[in-house]
Amino acid sequence: MFDSVLVANRGEIAVRVFRTLRRLGIRAVAVHTDADAGARHVREADEALRVPSYLDIDAVVGAARTAGAAAVHPGYGFLAENTAFARACGDAGLVFIGPPASAIEAMGDKIRAKQTVAAAGVPVVPGRDEPGLSDAELEAAALEVGLPVLLKPSAGGGGKGMRLVRDAADLPDAIASARREARGSFGDDTLLAERFVENPRHIEIQVFADTHGNAVHLGERECSLQRRHQKIVEEAPSPLLDEASRARMGAAAVAAAQAVGYVGAGTVEYIVSADRPDEFFFMEMNTRLQVEHPVTELVTGLDLVELQLRVAAGEPLPFAQDGVRLDGHAIEARVYAEDPARGFLPTGGTVLALGEPEGARVDSGLGVGTEVGGSYDPMLAKVIVHGADRTEALHRLDRALAGYTLLGVPTNVAFLRALLKHPSVASGDLDTGLVERALDELTSGGGVPPEVLAAAALDRMLALEPADGDPWAIPDGWRPGAHAWTPWIITPSGGEPVEVRVRGRAASAQVAIGDGEAVAASLTGTTLTYGGRTVSFTAARDGRTLWLGRDGHAWALAEHVKAEGGAAADASGDGVLRSPMPGTVLAVKVGEGDRVDEGQPLVVVEAMKMEHTVTAPRAGVVAQLPARAGAQVALDAVLAVIEEA
Repeated sequence: MFDSVLVANRGEIAVRVFRTLRRLGIRAVAVHTDADAGARHVREADEALRVPSYLDIDAVVGAARTAGAAAVHPGYGFLAENTAFARACGDAGLVFIGPPASAIEAMGDKIRAKQTVAAAGVPVVPGRDEPGLSDAELEAAALEVGLPVLLKPSAGGGGKGMRLVRDAADLPDAIASARREARGSFGDDTLLAERFVENPRHIEIQVFADTHGNAVHLGERECSLQRRHQKIVEEAPSPLLDEASRARMGAAAVAAAQAVGYVGAGTVEYIVSADRPDEFFFMEMNTRLQVEHPVTELVTGLDLVELQLRVAAGEPLPFAQDGVRLDGHAIEARVYAEDPARGFLPTGGTVLALGEPEGARVDSGLGVGTEVGGSYDPMLAKVIVHGADRTEALHRLDRALAGYTLLGVPTNVAFLRALLKHPSVASGDLDTGLVERALDELTSGGGVPPEVLAAAALDRMLALEPADGDPWAIPDGWRPGAHAWTPWIITPSGGEPVEVRVRGRAASAQVAIGDGEAVAASLTGTTLTYGGRTVSFTAARDGRTLWLGRDGHAWALAEHVKAEGGAAADASGDGVLRSPMPGTVLAVKVGEGDRVDEGQPLVVVEAMKMEHTVTAPRAGVVAQLPARAGAQVALDAVLAVIEEA
């Protein structure tokens, strides 16, 4: 076994690999960029070395040699499926904890991968995958395959560059757009066309192979709950498969791995029609550990990272196929820095408070003070649970998410709880389009509950109350004979301002929200009694913003500015164009003084390789234009102000 391993990654996967390395008594070495110098994975390593970029092969290999590491674990993402990196490790005398470079190369190109596994007898989706198809040839191929058709980049995955086309008239634009995104993401704009399987389910098989000719599968994972072709909830086993289907798909996955001389952990991904579960088609093979590997670990009792290390060290697999047992049910939910109500746009910020639930496994790279920006993937953590059956696992995951607190960065945790309660999820009637179809329903519970607004207003009152109890210094608008109302304006992030009026002290007050009736309320610390109901919050303040959290929800409330006359609607900011996500301004399409129409594209913002075009909220004249191409902007930063002509 190795005495020292460098993990060529960051965040939750680096921390996860370190956990196994520590258990096995192996020295853990980290790499980090300047931006990650204070990151959790750096603090938890035995040694950490700076690199200019996680994608700099020479720097990462050099760091491993400097640290005296014997092997390199690539995690996932970055260089994990990079053929040149695997070869560079070997050339430097380092063991690459992954498959041979030849297997990465064979499976990294989707066209070649389909041809390879088809030759091994693995079913593939009908389509056209000849390399070098021109736009015209690709359009003809798509029509030949039959609409609807899925355009996919040959060189990469993760949903980037994929386009679903149902109308022939949309093909030219879809091809151009897919090529552009594929070229930007992977440096290769080669596309293939596949028949789109209606009501598709995404089911994958975990495989393992050693250098002694042994290969097994460890069952399947259901990954059908996705947004933008990226997974958000995964489970094992799939509620769709029976033992016979599992055995057939597993055997095909092992055959696919053996066809390329595979070694180590890999995942063969299939698409299965919910209408015809007896049919399955090969999509791709991921030649690395998967994000969702914990659910397989919980149902098999195996540590997949330990297996990777042992296989890479030349040891044989310690079990055969008949030694694999699946026990109970496991489900994982990915916590993303994103806003589901805004189409899953990335968010960002500083982690002000963090609370992880008991009774669940949490894989995370976060800590209080962690800066979440737009440079890396928005996944922050994973919450994983195990139950005796699927019903119990779903319940445990919901309770775990209710106990997960993260303040300072908007996340999808509340959305995940709503998704788990959806009838189709509860029944196991899944497909990859479910989240998109149900998105409005799942995000319709938006808006800030009245008790949160009351807590925010009372928190502000409490902060201003004098410690000595001087009644003349209490900011309550007191007048001879009675307490007067003190009005505050509270502005939730991304929402409209609300006037909240308070009469009395925080410990005993009347609170009226908007035009509503006064309600008896009190706040002690972070415990609120409002209308006879008592609830507790987690709270954190970031300058002028108060964050409150409970039951998996988190609300960012701008500093409570005292109202000076006018109604809350006066502060609505009509005509103000704000950034929907933290990122970089790619393009500014107008100038100050220009006349614009409602809905006209004005500014393009990019974060995490995703572009978003921000349009004019109304017709008028560009009165202010703070946005500048190339500039970094925060969530809700003002990009432009449109005034009526």
